[in-house]
Order: sequence, then structure tokens, then C-alpha cells
Amino acid sequence: MSSARTGRSRAGTPPEEARTDTSRTGTSPAAHADGNARARRASRTDGTGHPPPDGDETADTSQDRRARRRERLLATALGLFTTRGYTATSTERICAGAQVSLRAFYEEFESREALLIALHNEVARAGMEAVLTVLSDPAAESAGTRDRITALAHAYVDAVTVDPAATRIAFIEVVGAGQALDDHRLLWRGLWAGFLTGEAERAVARGEAVRRDHTLAMVALIGAVNELMAHWARDSGSFSRRRLADELVHHALATLGVPPGDTAADEGD
Repeated sequence: MSSARTGRSRAGTPPEEARTDTSRTGTSPAAHADGNARARRASRTDGTGHPPPDGDETADTSQDRRARRRERLLATALGLFTTRGYTATSTERICAGAQVSLRAFYEEFESREALLIALHNEVARAGMEAVLTVLSDPAAESAGTRDRITALAHAYVDAVTVDPAATRIAFIEVVGAGQALDDHRLLWRGLWAGFLTGEAERAVARGEAVRRDHTLAMVALIGAVNELMAHWARDSGSFSRRRLADELVHHALATLGVPPGDTAADEGD
């Protein structure tokens, strides 16, 4: 989860910013964040972990080749950023690994920072879409706060931890990566703060949470979520995703003042 803006959105309603059209730089939270992008890249590889070079499929249109080129850049950057680190990876190295010219790189991204933003967006939007999917279930409308928060937390964790490398990008490599990344993360933090504040207000209205202004508490909760996610990403084998999600549930319910009940963590997935 990533507050410059903390405008509230009604619980269960996607913030407008999360549905904004994409731009070439990838600065919008919705930029190139199709939840199936990673799967598409994996299905079009040449055995080296990258889709085939542009010239390998002459029947493809220019748009197809450009889409593959962009996916090669994203896949290559993902690998390099998670093994070498973002700050130690140059644009030239990314281009060499993706078999893309420097000129072609700048046709897709304005900068290395814009590429990192695009990678972050894939994870961030996957998390947002997962919780909105939970809320689209009619049963969520009448669910108690504890059950609803539990479902939201588990859906979020499942979505943002599908690829541990991508999780590392979204919660570790983006930290301290520059002003553009800081501004981008603040945008997402604002969206999540609004979303979570809406959930808090719903819980209060149902008499299931302490009545107070939860705005700052939600900002603090987002910070705790980000740190827990980063802790898991540093060593994803140290504890299960189920345990991670249960811990998020405990934090969220404690912040709201709701007794956590029994949410025993399973050590395996």
C-alpha cells in the first residue's frame, strides 16, 4: 500500500484515480497494471526468461512487437532490480538484457524511474483490484467488520505476493528511489487511506468500531502494512502468506478497536 491526498472514497467504491487511463511514463496508478501482464510475459518466453526478439515473428504487427518489447523491458528490469538492486542497475544494462536499443527504451519509458513506477503499479493495482473484487460480492455488504477485514486482508496478500520478486520491487526497491517514486507512492497512499477510512466509518456506523477520526490511524496502518510486506519480501520462506495476512488482520482490527477473535495463523500456505 503506498499522504499527499487522503480524499475519502465510499467503502466498496474504487477511487477514480485507480481507474485513470495510463500514460507512457506509467505515472498513473493504473498504468499498465493488467493483473495478467506477468503471466503473458511468462507464456511468451524464448527459454531465457524473455519473450523472443522483435524479428522472430515477422507476421506480428508493429503494435504487437512494441508490446513484446515493453514486456521484455519490464521482465528484464524486474530480474535486475531484485538481484542487483535498483540503484545499481543502469538503463544501459536493462536495454542489453532485454535486447532493446536505448532509443527504443525511451520510446516506452521517459526514464528508469518511470519503468520502476510501472513495475510498482502492477503490484499496487493488483492489490486494489483484489479488495474491490471482495467487495463486489453481495455477501460483503452485510458482513461483520471482522469477517470483512479478514477477507480483504487475505485477498490483498494473495494478490501482491503472487511473485515474490515483484513484491520486493513494490515494497523494498521503490523506497528511496527518488522524488518521482516518492510522489507516486504518496498518491497510492492517499488512495488507500481514503479506502480504509471508508471501511472504518462503516465499522463505526455498525457499532463495531470505536467512534473517532480514523484518518491518521489509517495512514499509520498503511505504514505498518508496507513494513510487514517488506519484511516478508526480504525472506519469503520465513513464514507463510497465510500468517502474513492474519497479522495484517490483527493490526487492522486493533486499529479500529475491534477485538480480533480467533485467527490462528497456519504455518503453511
